[in-house]
Amino acid sequence: MTRFSPFSHALVLAAAAVLAASNNPEPPPAPPPVPVTILEVMPRPTPILVEAVGRTEGSKEVEVRARVSGILDKVLYAEGTSVRAGAPLFQIDRAPFEIALSQARAALAQERSRNEQTSREAERLKDLVAKRAISQREADDAGSNFKTSNASLQAADAKIREAELNLSYTHVAAPIAGVTGRALRSQGSLVTAGGDSSLLTTVSQTDPIWVRFALAESEQQILREAAGNAPGRAGGKGNEVRLVLPDGKVHAVSGRLNFAGSTVDTRLGTVQLRAEFPNPDLSILPGQFVRAQVVAGMQEAIVVPQTAVLQGDQGRFVWTLGADNKAAPRVVDTGAWIGPDWIITKGLKGGDKVILDNLLKLRPGTAVQVQAAGAAPGAAPGAARPPADVKGNDKAPPKTGTPADTPADAKKPG
Repeated sequence: MTRFSPFSHALVLAAAAVLAASNNPEPPPAPPPVPVTILEVMPRPTPILVEAVGRTEGSKEVEVRARVSGILDKVLYAEGTSVRAGAPLFQIDRAPFEIALSQARAALAQERSRNEQTSREAERLKDLVAKRAISQREADDAGSNFKTSNASLQAADAKIREAELNLSYTHVAAPIAGVTGRALRSQGSLVTAGGDSSLLTTVSQTDPIWVRFALAESEQQILREAAGNAPGRAGGKGNEVRLVLPDGKVHAVSGRLNFAGSTVDTRLGTVQLRAEFPNPDLSILPGQFVRAQVVAGMQEAIVVPQTAVLQGDQGRFVWTLGADNKAAPRVVDTGAWIGPDWIITKGLKGGDKVILDNLLKLRPGTAVQVQAAGAAPGAAPGAARPPADVKGNDKAPPKTGTPADTPADAKKPG
């Protein structure tokens, strides 16, 4: 007779209970609604922005070159520092030019002595020809010699000035106030005026700083229409320009267009423009690639926070709140950034409710619970979201995700 231990009996009972439970499955409990904050969007005045990639440059950029040939004796400045106009930069060996000046002065003294002699000779012969003691020809020759001596005296005086000028060129000074470049010739180098070795350094005036960029013909037409026929605004000249730096931040002070081209590049179909920005603290360096945003006017548009716009397989989209309090994705077209917001050009209309937070927890049909309608993420319940600041754009890029993918599969906007 087979005997079962109490432990074996307990195992049999547990297996039977599991089998009974599998034959009568119970549905899992529904997940709780996801708490979200929404924003009811409405059209509001926003600036019309035309954006292009540009490059910064000094408002004045000067090549400092040696104007006389010689040995570079000294470098008198710290590379990369700001200098005032007339500040010493280089010293070329003065000795050869001091000798040349002394020789010119000696030649001038000789010519003065010769001129005095010819002057006395001409006066003496002038009296003798009146007494018919000499021929007229001798008197004429003496007068000609005196005039020739006067010309030689003027030439010797010019040689003095030339030698003094060449001597002054051995002291190379900054032609303008600005930031110096690196020294292209080291101490002891031979520099030759008029040759490649004559370039010693560069000086750039960085306050104000200029930004050069180009717009397509159609974009330039937007600026022209916005400017109208206002004096001094031809081709958009005078429009406000914002500068987006390489790190994504907006330069604190807006600039103005100070040049708009009057011709279209036949190869690229673009028009050249230039904007001027204050730069007293040298926060913008020449040669940087930046984004220039020209404000062409105002428009009525719908804007949403950048963090509410995600990227999916069908493009950018936002999560909206349906009538049944369930999340639904909405594909949208985006325009320019306005501060922390993104202009929505297509896909939303006034009165739509956009979900602002907990976006990665949402799926199509997910039940949501509204925390505070019309409040920004992290704001107090019932607080209205302030309008976007046209001057600012220092927020992080929008978070990303897809309606059907898991949070790990979220992708950033392209």
